[in-house]
Amino acid sequence: MENFNYQAIDESGLNVSGTLEAESQDAAEKILLARGYIPSQVTSAVKTGAGSSLLDKMKESMSAVKMTDLILFTKQFRSMMQAGIPIIRLLLVLENQTQNETLKRVIVAISSDIKAGLSLHDAMRKHPAVFSPLYLSMINAGEISGAIPDVLNRLIDIIEHEAKIKSDIKSALQYPIIVVCALVIAFFVLLTFVIPKFASIFAKAGIDLPWPTKLAMFLYQGLSNYWYILLTLVVGLIIGLSMFFKTPPGRYARDAFLLKLPLFGSLFQKAAMSRFASIFAILQSSGVPVIKTMEVLSGTIGNAAISREFERVSERIKEGKGISGPLGAAKYFTPMVVDMVAIGEESGNIEEMMRQVAIHYDDEVAYAVKGLADAIGPILMVGLAVVVGFFAMAIFMPMWDLTKMTK
Repeated sequence: MENFNYQAIDESGLNVSGTLEAESQDAAEKILLARGYIPSQVTSAVKTGAGSSLLDKMKESMSAVKMTDLILFTKQFRSMMQAGIPIIRLLLVLENQTQNETLKRVIVAISSDIKAGLSLHDAMRKHPAVFSPLYLSMINAGEISGAIPDVLNRLIDIIEHEAKIKSDIKSALQYPIIVVCALVIAFFVLLTFVIPKFASIFAKAGIDLPWPTKLAMFLYQGLSNYWYILLTLVVGLIIGLSMFFKTPPGRYARDAFLLKLPLFGSLFQKAAMSRFASIFAILQSSGVPVIKTMEVLSGTIGNAAISREFERVSERIKEGKGISGPLGAAKYFTPMVVDMVAIGEESGNIEEMMRQVAIHYDDEVAYAVKGLADAIGPILMVGLAVVVGFFAMAIFMPMWDLTKMTK
């Protein structure tokens, strides 16, 4: 099969264009005629199409679509689907309305693929940088059940919920990150420009420097004499860790470590439980099988360590051991989640149980974010006191000795 770009005239006399797959140019023209189009130009897309497709994928990966743009796109898609607008016309309206250039290119490509005979799910699946596995699974469930608008309603709830959690965590970490960066900058400025000037004055006076001043001078000499070695080590460490974290063992080690952090670990775990419960409930209510639900959760939970547990749970579910039992034997799943799943299995109302779990952990995440912000404040104050106290001793202790010598 080969890709062909075409330009044709539809039944209304309008010019249309797109891409389709066919065995030959004659076969492509026959396909167009069967669709009611009059072909005006049909050309092979092997040379131009493949390159442009690769270029589009590179652009998608380099300029990701913001969550707010994706939410707006989904809401507009849902509203027009409910109004009964045909899919091609719907996508054309969305193409004209969206301001995000990456999303605009994706909409054009989806429209072209649907004209070529692909389903909405298959067309969206070609753009993994924009549509997550969860998004694609929900669209697939909507196409199978014939209720895409209802599924889109649930999908909007999920992505808005996740955007809110990410925004809350980001807001809680923004102030500490700014303060830590300011402390690091102040440390290097004082160490590089202030301490050496005072140290030269003290050396000329013949004062025996105290240990804080000696330590500061030792750090300064290390930076001034071996800065290129230190810079190489830092850059190499950053590049090495970033490459390692892109591998499956690296992602697992990083995410498992994050779950064990004193202040942040419980927050990440509660956010994952909230995401698990809300997605599980929505996929189940959409008619997605449990095994498929676990596969979707494994790819969308956002933590490689928990994703590995989902894979183990899926294997045990395939053995016919239910859901609550494998969850109880897995790591990171809280007793409340396991108990609520067990109650849902017994009562046959697991969807409602999971909704209640999601509501509970939404509140837990909100409280954890507030507690994190309250706890980080004193820690930052202690860090600030340590930095200021160190440089105060490094400067004022020898100045005190110099004053006594002058007297």
